[in-house]
Amino acid sequence: MRRPVALRLCAATATMALAAATGVVLSTPEASAATGGVTGYATQNGGTTGGAGGQTVRATTGTAIHAALCGRASSSTPITIQVEGTINHGNTGKVSGGSCSTAAGVIELKQISNVTIVGVGSGAVFDQLGIHIRDASNIVIQNVTVRNVKKSGSPTSNGGDAIGMESNVRNVWVDHVTLEASGGESEGYDGLFDMKDNTQYVTLSYSILRNSGRGGLVGSSESDLSNGFITYHHNLYENIDSRAPLLRGGTAHIYNNHYVSLNESGINSRAGARAKVDNNYFEDSKDVLGTFYTDAAGYWQVSGNIFDNVTWSSPGSENKPAGPDPQSNTTVNIPYPYGLDAAGCVPGVVSQTAGANKGLRVSDGNCSPQTPAPTPTSTPTGPTPSPTATTPSPTATPGPTQPSGTNLSIGAGSDGSGKADGTSYGNVRDGDLSTYWSPTGSTGSISIKWGSPTAVSKVNIREASGSVGSIGSWRLVNADTGAVLTSGSGAGVITFARTSLQKLTFEITGSTGTPRIAEYETYAG
Repeated sequence: MRRPVALRLCAATATMALAAATGVVLSTPEASAATGGVTGYATQNGGTTGGAGGQTVRATTGTAIHAALCGRASSSTPITIQVEGTINHGNTGKVSGGSCSTAAGVIELKQISNVTIVGVGSGAVFDQLGIHIRDASNIVIQNVTVRNVKKSGSPTSNGGDAIGMESNVRNVWVDHVTLEASGGESEGYDGLFDMKDNTQYVTLSYSILRNSGRGGLVGSSESDLSNGFITYHHNLYENIDSRAPLLRGGTAHIYNNHYVSLNESGINSRAGARAKVDNNYFEDSKDVLGTFYTDAAGYWQVSGNIFDNVTWSSPGSENKPAGPDPQSNTTVNIPYPYGLDAAGCVPGVVSQTAGANKGLRVSDGNCSPQTPAPTPTSTPTGPTPSPTATTPSPTATPGPTQPSGTNLSIGAGSDGSGKADGTSYGNVRDGDLSTYWSPTGSTGSISIKWGSPTAVSKVNIREASGSVGSIGSWRLVNADTGAVLTSGSGAGVITFARTSLQKLTFEITGSTGTPRIAEYETYAG
């Protein structure tokens, strides 16, 4: 293979003491987790929201991550943990508490629920340190890098898996992550993304898996058939020997992935597994689909894939490649909506969107990485907003206080009336104050949009450095109905009557220069 290179919260004082001791910052920084953009099987079984609606904290060490989990009122209290910096063995200790079960040398998401871990700022790197999800549900991991996790040699972590899930895990969304090793099992590494012992309803999206002997598996053995309902889409698998992924039983939906240099085998469907394989691009690889290393057959439904310089082995008793002319041998029904990019544009789309620190960019299903992909829609469970909910409220004056809670814009979509050269609609929802959107002139509009109705009552418009004060008059519009929610002048925090909508437009009607909006944050309350 080519190888480049203890505590329950009883009082506020207890919380503050724990924070001070471990480096947890109890605040709402400039970026938050995406919850509106979940796709695939993670949308099923009640959906996956992670820590949405809970407290947001910042952590710069592994111990601080554990402390944030242990500092919750209960093991199911929602929390978003924003991570920045390098997390390693030296700064990851065990923390005890009634709402957690942690261990040193591994990030433990064990016997808990309703948690988001998201990389922010200059990035989050878990160096030689794996993330272990066990007996847990409703977990989001986003915008982080996990590298060089070993099961042998020194140091070891998480059984050698970058991200590993086992024992009654439900509803996990892993998105925009980079998972990488520096070799195979002989060098001490195991899988990059493993699921076993009754793990279900998982989505891996817009991620990079590379330089490893094993990409990942579903099911630890031919008898571990309790896993399934996994979606893999818009991921890059590069320089992987095998298991891209290995499926033992269960159902998987695999679409719009780019596979480069699969050295021994790729999608290995066996032991009755069923895989729907749509519009992927396989390049410079061997045996990219089939049943391998077993006589326990698996199945697949194929359509729209491109096989570019793919070689195929001859079939044998334990080697049944699907090619050289892959044909479907089963039918898989997908219960959620999704948009398919044409296979021919998958390499370009994936190169611009997949991995950590890509601004959480996604595809719109039409080969365009600048526009966020449509998210699954659902029938609202709450009452339909009354007409008065969209009646314009009195002019609001932006306030100076940073809103609390989860910034709903991160991971949502965005568009606008136009954009100046070098700017992007997506820059207003990437959590980065150094990037921004400008209109093509002195006026224009920028919108945040969601795939399903989302309740919002507060907006924070943050201007880029050097342009503070340039925004003059503005209107905030419910783009679903065209109703003006409020109007005013200047940037800052804007409050208005709580409204459920799918698209919220900030319309600049006057300015003193060229407006530059770094962040268009939205909050439920």
